[in-house]
Amino acid sequence: MSERRTWAPWAMSAPSLLLFAVMLAVPLLLTTILSFNVYNVDSGPVAGSFTLEHYVHIVTDSYYYEIFWRTLWISGLVTLICIAIGAPEAYILSKMRAPWRSIFLLIILAPLLISVVVRAFGWSMLLGPEGLINDIFRLVGIGPVKLLYNETAIVIALVHVMLPFMVIPVWTSLQKLDPSVESASLSLGASHFTTLRRVVFPQVLPGILSGSLIVFGLAASSFAIPGLLGGRRVKMVATLIYDEYLHELNWPLGAAIAFVLLAANLVIMLGWNRMVEGRYKKTLG
Repeated sequence: MSERRTWAPWAMSAPSLLLFAVMLAVPLLLTTILSFNVYNVDSGPVAGSFTLEHYVHIVTDSYYYEIFWRTLWISGLVTLICIAIGAPEAYILSKMRAPWRSIFLLIILAPLLISVVVRAFGWSMLLGPEGLINDIFRLVGIGPVKLLYNETAIVIALVHVMLPFMVIPVWTSLQKLDPSVESASLSLGASHFTTLRRVVFPQVLPGILSGSLIVFGLAASSFAIPGLLGGRRVKMVATLIYDEYLHELNWPLGAAIAFVLLAANLVIMLGWNRMVEGRYKKTLG
């Protein structure tokens, strides 16, 4: 009987574990193996070969440093902006009553129903030289401002795309907050700011952590928006991988860049997770 109980959880988890292995683990393993293959200009990747040349090339070439740094700082900036906008937005949403809460929640989630490519083209029309934003600048006498094919356009569009992924985790954390605790703090003479800082903020910190990890990971690996709004000069790592795979046909180098991006993401996200969780436990303690 005890042996059956031991195997029951594994048997129930087997379908999801199999799906995980087929859809994620196996492709990741094959990509890692490909990154160590020798690349021949005439015949392409040489199966069964082994070399560290691609990783050495990435580490020693300042061109890759520039692109990785651009990708990481843009992703970090997008995450911070999403926290600054999304956390207050989720707090206001939690204070709304029906039916306004459902209406505004639908408005927040509505962009997720539209393709990222469509949204990127929409932002290109708004930010272009003849777009609506520059038309407003002309009316106030500022003149046309270059907002397209630069880091500014990428940050604006990524914030628009990633904001729902910040709002939802924070709003979910707020649903677990007992309203009487906040009322008790106010009744004891604490200001609204002190209540938000010492009562509400520690409770929503796990939601902010979850949202920031999702936003940073998706922003760092984003392809459509940097490709359409950044142009050919403002490259991020995802567009660089695309170029290596489909333009240069150097699949091993593209796989090596992808693996380095994955490793960098994991290091940053695990470090951020440990720092925020440490502060959360210190606050509760």
